[in-house]
Amino acid sequence: MNPYAEVIGDPIAQSKSPLIHNFWLDRLGIAAVYRKQLVHPDGLAGYIASRRDDPAWRGCNVTMPHKTLVIPLIDDLDPLAAAIGAVNIVVPRDGRLFGCNSDVPGFLEPLQARIAAPAGGSRSRILVVGTGGAARAVVHALWDAGFTIILVGRTATRAAALAAEVAGADAAAIGTAALPDSDALLDESVAAVVNATSLGMTGQSPLPLSLDRLGPDAIVYDIVYSPLETPLLAAARRRGLRVIDGLEMLVGQAAMGFRLFYGQPPPRADDAALRALLLA
Repeated sequence: MNPYAEVIGDPIAQSKSPLIHNFWLDRLGIAAVYRKQLVHPDGLAGYIASRRDDPAWRGCNVTMPHKTLVIPLIDDLDPLAAAIGAVNIVVPRDGRLFGCNSDVPGFLEPLQARIAAPAGGSRSRILVVGTGGAARAVVHALWDAGFTIILVGRTATRAAALAAEVAGADAAAIGTAALPDSDALLDESVAAVVNATSLGMTGQSPLPLSLDRLGPDAIVYDIVYSPLETPLLAAARRRGLRVIDGLEMLVGQAAMGFRLFYGQPPPRADDAALRALLLA
């Protein structure tokens, strides 16, 4: 049997991960496959147990609702995944299962390719909306990369709790606010706005955030990829602002998993062709 990796979740039909990984496998001529596997929460322990002894299994991506549930079932945990409290990659290593999280590099990759390096020792200010699991990864990523963060939650209390979780004794360095007050925080000093919530996703209400006070060079980044053009990104385009959509983060996340599963980097020079495939 050819080597294989997979993505697990519940539901899983919507996942674009097989398209991404199988595109890269084909381009590189690797005789392996990547597939999706529906795993209900009550079947997660059985799934992990069955894969431990499968010599063809190269690992899996883990999506909702298993990112925290899988942690007690694996042997070793990357420090960053431990800090975030979520695992989205599991790979076998010498008879043990290792868990890590690709949300951080996947999120940072497209942002760092666009945002100007801080000048004169100043740090770019990023406003992040969200306090859930995805937001934890985003805030950890920005904090570790040296950005100045303004964190907006449903309530200021929830935002302050996440700031304390990420920065500990330095939590006061992360500005916090409630979502109804966030418009007043947006001005030309904000280099980027990040939506790290599900607002704007298909079936969800739009994110209630005005972009009118942002400067012309600001970036608007929405991690949602269904739909790809969220109301927030549409509003940003109307203002002529630069945008990053959730598909870019998804591809960046997948790249880390691909290296771990198949032992070599994916052909990122083919990103344009991959994006066309994903949008078809």
